[in-house]
Amino acid sequence: MSVCAVLLCAGRGERLNADVPKALVPLAGRPLFTWSYEAFHRCDAIDGIVLVGPVRTLRELLAASGMITSKLVAATEGGEQRQHSVGRGLHVLPPNCTHVAVHDSARALVTPEVIARAVAEGLEHGAAIAAIPQADTLKQGTLGVITGTVSRAGLWAAQTPQVFRRDWLERAHREASEVATDDAALVEWLGHPVRLAIGDSLNFKITTPTDLALAESWLTQRTAEKGATA
Repeated sequence: MSVCAVLLCAGRGERLNADVPKALVPLAGRPLFTWSYEAFHRCDAIDGIVLVGPVRTLRELLAASGMITSKLVAATEGGEQRQHSVGRGLHVLPPNCTHVAVHDSARALVTPEVIARAVAEGLEHGAAIAAIPQADTLKQGTLGVITGTVSRAGLWAAQTPQVFRRDWLERAHREASEVATDDAALVEWLGHPVRLAIGDSLNFKITTPTDLALAESWLTQRTAEKGATA
C-alpha cells in the first residue's frame, strides 16, 4: 500500500486580509504552506506529496527554501472551491497510490505524529480523520440570544489530514450531489464508516490574523527552545 498526501494550497485567504493566497502568507520567516509540507515530508507513513495551488509559485518557493524533495510527485492548479481542488489533486496522483491523505495547508502546525496516527487508522479501516474531542460548551442561538445548550458528549472537532482508500474517495467525488465542507462527509454519504484518530489542539486552521499571530508565536518559541538546547 502506498499513501500520498494531497496538500491543498489554493485558499484565497480573504479573512487574513492578505494580498497573496493564504498558502503564501509569511509565517515565521517562511511561506505558510512549507510548514505542513515539511511535516508530511518528515512522516515515514507518507510516500508522496501532491501540491494543489499556484504551481509555479509553490515550486519556486520550495526550491528557494531548499525543500524540493523526492516525495514531491505532482502539482496541479486549484479549483474554484476546496472540493474541486481535491478532485484535481486526485486526478494527478501516481498510479501506485492506494490511499490519500488530504490536508489543508492552513493547518500549518500539523505534526508527523498526528499524520501518522490518521494514516494508521486509514490504512486499517479505509477512512479516518484527525480530530479532537469537543471541549467547549456549545450554545444554539438566534439574533444574539441563546435558544439552547448542546451536549458536547460524543462531539469531535474535525481536522486534517483525512485519510481514505483512493477508490472510496474518487467515487465519493464522482458521485457527490452537493458541496461538502470536508472529504469525510463525502465518504460518509457513500455509507462508509470514518474512524476518528486523535489530532492535536495546535493543529488549528489559520483563518484570521489572530490565528496567524498565534501560530507565529508558537513557532518562534519552538525555534528559540531548539536553539537553547542545541
